[in-house]
Amino acid sequence: MRALTAPEMLEVWEQGLAQSPPQRSMMLLAASAEPTEAAARLTVGQRDGRLLTLREWAFGPHLAAVATCPLCGERLELNFRTSDVRVEAETEVEAAESWAVDVAGYKLRCRAPNSLDLVAIAGQGDSAAARRQLLDRCLSEITREGSPISVDQLPAEVIDLVVERLAQADPQADVQIALSCPRCAHQWQASFDIGAFFWGEIHVWAQRTLREVHTLASAYGWSEKDILMMSPWRRQFYLNCISR
Repeated sequence: MRALTAPEMLEVWEQGLAQSPPQRSMMLLAASAEPTEAAARLTVGQRDGRLLTLREWAFGPHLAAVATCPLCGERLELNFRTSDVRVEAETEVEAAESWAVDVAGYKLRCRAPNSLDLVAIAGQGDSAAARRQLLDRCLSEITREGSPISVDQLPAEVIDLVVERLAQADPQADVQIALSCPRCAHQWQASFDIGAFFWGEIHVWAQRTLREVHTLASAYGWSEKDILMMSPWRRQFYLNCISR
């Protein structure tokens, strides 16, 4: 895996506008020289760990975000680092690894979800149905008292426990940030999705960069390729010259 060039990041942004979030994440990894098929089969946590690294290479280790208190509506400004949301697992889950879960008389064999699983459920509007569909893909064996059963026959408490076990096995896939409201002192946990966060930054960067290309091309007649190959500092110098 390597850092993306400005032309590569713009190409991924343009192609990814019509794609689902999981597909965008796979495209980013593929553009960074991660083999497409291998990237698709990484566990979600493995994928997100690589996206954190790509984000560091592209925009640095500092992250800024906003959150809204669910109790009083206060707007919070968050500043943290990629290291704050990088989970160092004791042992990394292998993409193809599966393990047994024994609970309440049910025996299951499951594996951690990957991007292909998320693509498959991306259009599912019902969250409960999406969760069951995801489990159906990630559970290879389900038996009760030796007889095979389907995901639909699992009680809710068993499903909740399996989902919890999956999160424990691949902790980078479910990063939670502890927040406290300075106005009402309410405390809560907020999910941090590096794929969505990184894509939002790329979207803003791409539009700003294309406006800069337009300005420099109009003033100097340079091609988009030549402008994009300049460092951000050199581009900014020429932009400053134009505005004087």
